[in-house]
Amino acid sequence: MLARRHQPIAAIATAPGRGAVGIVRVSGAGLGAFVQALLGRALTPRHAHYLPFPDAQGQPIDHGLALHFPAPHSYTGEDVLELQAHGGPVVLQLLLARCLQVAQAGSLPGLRLAEPGEFTERAFLNDKLDLAQAEAVADLIDASTEAAARSAGRSMAGAFSAEVHGLRDALVHLRMLVEATLDFPEEEIDFLRKADAEGQLSKLQQMLAGVQQRAAQGALLREGLKVVIAGQPNAGKSSLLNALAGAELAIVTPIAGTTRDKVQQTIQIDGVPLHIIDTAGLRESHDEVERIGVARAWDEIAGADAVLFLHDLTRQDAIEYVAADADITRTLGQKLPQNVPVIHVWNKSDAAPQAASAGGVRLSARTRQGLDALRAALLQTAGVQAMPEGLYIARERHLQALRATDAHLMQAAAQLLDPAPALDLLAEELRLAQNALNAITGEFGADDLLGVIFSRFCIGK
Repeated sequence: MLARRHQPIAAIATAPGRGAVGIVRVSGAGLGAFVQALLGRALTPRHAHYLPFPDAQGQPIDHGLALHFPAPHSYTGEDVLELQAHGGPVVLQLLLARCLQVAQAGSLPGLRLAEPGEFTERAFLNDKLDLAQAEAVADLIDASTEAAARSAGRSMAGAFSAEVHGLRDALVHLRMLVEATLDFPEEEIDFLRKADAEGQLSKLQQMLAGVQQRAAQGALLREGLKVVIAGQPNAGKSSLLNALAGAELAIVTPIAGTTRDKVQQTIQIDGVPLHIIDTAGLRESHDEVERIGVARAWDEIAGADAVLFLHDLTRQDAIEYVAADADITRTLGQKLPQNVPVIHVWNKSDAAPQAASAGGVRLSARTRQGLDALRAALLQTAGVQAMPEGLYIARERHLQALRATDAHLMQAAAQLLDPAPALDLLAEELRLAQNALNAITGEFGADDLLGVIFSRFCIGK
């Protein structure tokens, strides 16, 4: 494993397919001889040179730009060569094959094809990026909204890491006080009370709460929110999906049970990606296909981040319909975790303007009146606040690490407030809290975690 990390690597760095420009990237130690053998000349560092890229017979494969970034001033921290050619797949494959051929001739022994994410992994291993910044590189590439892209850019620039480092520095200072008390038990001075360790820990917990809140919103920007539309047949679920998506995605007819399987569309509300899922109408049925659709609907509901429960205002005088709605409400309470919000949506307000509704949002999916109120209610009920300009992207892994930090600080606080605190346990909880924080930026973490993270990158990055 260590040997592979020191081998030179090469890959096509641009996405598969045709394009105006494509890039072949090589990274390794001491590329000077390789550059000379490949291009027939040396390159001025960090200058773009327009020249031919010759094949083994000296005939040009293509003409393009070559750039040489000597270590350590490169993306990976190693010597890096980039060949920018026309973006045809065949051209790029020929350039990559030529790089491997020249290397095997002796100018760069051991050159091999890069694995997914290996360029960024080397940037992390060579201290060009910490782990949170490296993950932000992939998040920036995968960003599905403008807000997500801007937030990933801030994380890549170190905004999230700076907050984690601030927490860690405060935690290290508190650990120092506790360790001093442990190392000098004979001293009469109570280091912890004199230094207001309790106040420092309380302030640290407040700082952590703020970071957790911002990280949770950053994770929402990255992952999006799974919203399931549920309700009885013909309540207008498919019409609501079409209205939210602004397109005719689902079939809408007066016939009950038209939707037999889920229909999904991702939309944006204030920069937050929402994965809206239309499901089959919830009712008892003798139709085998419809029963399967209803079972799948409940499966989707069970995994939802929020549920839109549609009620039909035109049927509020029908006793059987109202009773069935009540049954669905009870079942939702049984199947959903307590933290999953259910937004009651009273549809067809245009057809029944006088019908009563018990809270929630009144709207007409057909005319789209009230749709803005639903969007606002959806974000508010799901716990989404207005996205601040300085928000950074975050992942579920980061949230888990922050939750672990919070749990250890709570245990530490319990020890500190005890009239006879066990200082060794207090010190251990603070150490574990620091380890959890360090795992975010990669200062403490297992190699298998790194393998999982970088294997999800695209090849060439």
